[in-house]
Amino acid sequence: MADYTLHCFLESGNAYKPALMLELSGADWHAQWVDFIKGGEHRSPEFRAVNNMAEVPVLIDHTEGDLAISQSGVILTHLAEKTDQFGAQTKAEEREILRWLLWDNHKFTGNISAYRFMAKFMGKGDTETAQNYKARMISAIKTLNAHLDGRDWVAADRPTIADISLIGYCTWPDHFDVIWSDYPNIEAWLQRMAALPNYKTPEDILPTGPTA
Repeated sequence: MADYTLHCFLESGNAYKPALMLELSGADWHAQWVDFIKGGEHRSPEFRAVNNMAEVPVLIDHTEGDLAISQSGVILTHLAEKTDQFGAQTKAEEREILRWLLWDNHKFTGNISAYRFMAKFMGKGDTETAQNYKARMISAIKTLNAHLDGRDWVAADRPTIADISLIGYCTWPDHFDVIWSDYPNIEAWLQRMAALPNYKTPEDILPTGPTA
């Protein structure tokens, strides 16, 4: 048995975050596909018994008695502690990492994922609601691009789980009508992320169907 099982599916940028962390840290892990989009598996009693929030991703840490952890930011924090990689080295870094994890989920990932879902999967990208999400998304993208001016990484002088969190949806710019060359600091940061040892794209590591 692998040390970790990640309940996930390809289309989820939030699932990509811990999957990428597991790859980058060289962890022993297994991807367990969740039939989220068509089958609604996440709403089943069996899945709710694992995560009562009925959301993906969920990490099962088999090294700690099959401990189940949900919410990508919490999973990343747990894995940083377990692997002693991509985490904070000082209290100041801990606060800065947490600041960007919270901002990512609320402002960056939150608005990108909402607009992407409406535009790509629902075909409602031109609605007023979708355009409101898009405006918020662009504002967040501009904030990150400005923050990365003169910086290689988001929260420290090296890559941390803040970077891994923020990259969650960034590999699919065509899904949310963005061209990264319009945001050169983000584009350069994405290139640095892709150059990290063991880096994989979502398509490389997330399942699209049942896994053994």
